[in-house]
Amino acid sequence: MEPIQVRATPGHYECRPGVLQELPRLLQEGRFQKVFVISGNRSWEAAQDYFPDLSEFHTAYSTYSGECSESEIARQAELARIHHADVILGVGGGKVLDVAKAVGNEVNKDVALVPTLASTCAATTPLSVKYSDEGEFITYTIFPRSTYLVLVEPEILLQSPIAYLRAGIGDTLAKWYEARALIEGLPSTPVSVQLAYEVAKSCRDVLVKDGDQAVKDQQKGYLSDAFIRVVETNLLSGGMVGGLGDRYGRIAGAHSIHNGLTHVAEAHSFLHGEKVAYGILVQLVLEGEWAEVRGLFSFYEQIGLPLSLESLGVASANVEGVGDVIAEYATKEGESIHFPTALPVSKSDVVEAILGLEALQLTLS
Repeated sequence: MEPIQVRATPGHYECRPGVLQELPRLLQEGRFQKVFVISGNRSWEAAQDYFPDLSEFHTAYSTYSGECSESEIARQAELARIHHADVILGVGGGKVLDVAKAVGNEVNKDVALVPTLASTCAATTPLSVKYSDEGEFITYTIFPRSTYLVLVEPEILLQSPIAYLRAGIGDTLAKWYEARALIEGLPSTPVSVQLAYEVAKSCRDVLVKDGDQAVKDQQKGYLSDAFIRVVETNLLSGGMVGGLGDRYGRIAGAHSIHNGLTHVAEAHSFLHGEKVAYGILVQLVLEGEWAEVRGLFSFYEQIGLPLSLESLGVASANVEGVGDVIAEYATKEGESIHFPTALPVSKSDVVEAILGLEALQLTLS
């Protein structure tokens, strides 16, 4: 068993209405003076009305390119150096936050994050997922220290597009299915890994119980307990699974299928969590868990998550060819689909699982 490094949570985390008004005080407590803000245009539009006055700090603002790529990380890191920043403040969705974390690691400065979407656990997990400039998955990098500060304003998330909450539910649901696959076969379970397993299970339980209600409440603009529970499950609990379990609480088959989907043109418009949600189903088919797949179908339909390649924009005539592309990339050496098993998963295994899932969906539709 590989050594486990525990980085369970950010150094400071708060989620409540009005919490961003605490940002100046918290930056002062950290003795930060030069703040480098990275955000997207839409992210800043969503957050700016909730932001406090930062005029007491030397603050520079930078807009990110739209991808968490090596070239974008290098560009932002150079700008942060020019500003002599002593803290990197990321404001936005998962890719913005991943850029901010990577920049902080590059320039060896603390990172503070303000998520504007509840679509991934990027706000609380100490890693960045990296893509090409064209949006194709390349790798992910785990950093040696956790994020210094995370502040979550739920009103910002309530006003975000509902598709991102749905995607967050899909991405976070995978925490259970991937952690289960990684952990249950271990000969012994260290305490931190057992905690990761329990948090992953709680992710599934909260999402299945409250996910549909949270989506309905967001549609009404109602800041309900269910909405906040689901948001925090996506942002905080989801990040804790990997933070506690390290490689035994991060990714398995579902994320490899996502990685394959990033090479499918028809799926480029779909969100990370939507692709991961589809990946859960393929992983379960590979595990022979057909009853679990059938059980998830009704939940996916409630939430609005993809059940098939066709629901990801792939024409029925192209399913087999697209399945071949997904399988090619999902089973590359080093992909997480191989982690839970003693033997590597083959390309033909994945193609068969994809086609089997398509056939099942047709019989139930």
